[in-house]
Amino acid sequence: MREGMRGNYQPLTLADIKNLDIVDYLATVGHEPVKVRGADHWYLSPLRSEKTASFKVNRRLNRWYDHGIGKGGNLVDFAIDFFQCSVKEVLQNFSGDLSLRQPILSQPIRGYEVAAKGVQIQSVQPVSAKMLFQYLSERKISEKVAKKYCYQVHYKLGDSQYFALGFRNDLEGYELRNSFSKVSSSPKAITSVNNGAETVSVFEGFFDFLSYKTLLLQTGEELEDHVVLNSISLFERARPFMERHSRINLYLDTDAPGRQCSFKATRVNEKYKDASGLYEGFKDLNEWLVRSF
Repeated sequence: MREGMRGNYQPLTLADIKNLDIVDYLATVGHEPVKVRGADHWYLSPLRSEKTASFKVNRRLNRWYDHGIGKGGNLVDFAIDFFQCSVKEVLQNFSGDLSLRQPILSQPIRGYEVAAKGVQIQSVQPVSAKMLFQYLSERKISEKVAKKYCYQVHYKLGDSQYFALGFRNDLEGYELRNSFSKVSSSPKAITSVNNGAETVSVFEGFFDFLSYKTLLLQTGEELEDHVVLNSISLFERARPFMERHSRINLYLDTDAPGRQCSFKATRVNEKYKDASGLYEGFKDLNEWLVRSF
């Protein structure tokens, strides 16, 4: 994190945490909706194992309800149940008072392991669908970059067949994106690109990585390694690879979890550098690219 920002860092209050978007937060800890109906986002419950989505978040109200256990509430209520902790520990976790090796960032991502079971990969091939190229164009991603790092993945979810832009992780799982859906296949893991460089650039999601590589087509590339976390909750798992490098540039989201992660990392090890100033005022690198070019 930049020195100026470091001095202005303010811990979150309970009111701040309650106002964080629950859908966005669930994504950071490994949970994507199975279906969306208006303001209602339906999930396989993060609090227990199930095969039919019965955990609902109403995004307009910013409240969750688990029909399987008859319980719901705000984000603080969810964090207490999810992490099995006290209100005080919720404040500590969200406000960055705990070690980087403790929750929230290092919490096991059981949610992805449950949610991903329904995704069955049918085939993996080069990107060719017109719909996917249109999607890439909307996100301002170079076709050349996408063809190098992504695939067209056909998959089955329930009884339905789909295809999406697929980004492979180190354990052969896939992040799957198209204009209508955002899902992941099992196993969930980081994606590392090892070029034997001294510097590594780190991204929260693969569209930020693709945005970075698209920008470098214009400015020219320097030798460096890359890590795509594929979820902020995988930061701890990426540390052994990242910390082999002499410099670690963090291009994380500018939401609360991303800011907290960058802040903690720069306190733990001086190798970490917060590079989010490039897209200050935007949620992430891809949003900046879409709106600025």
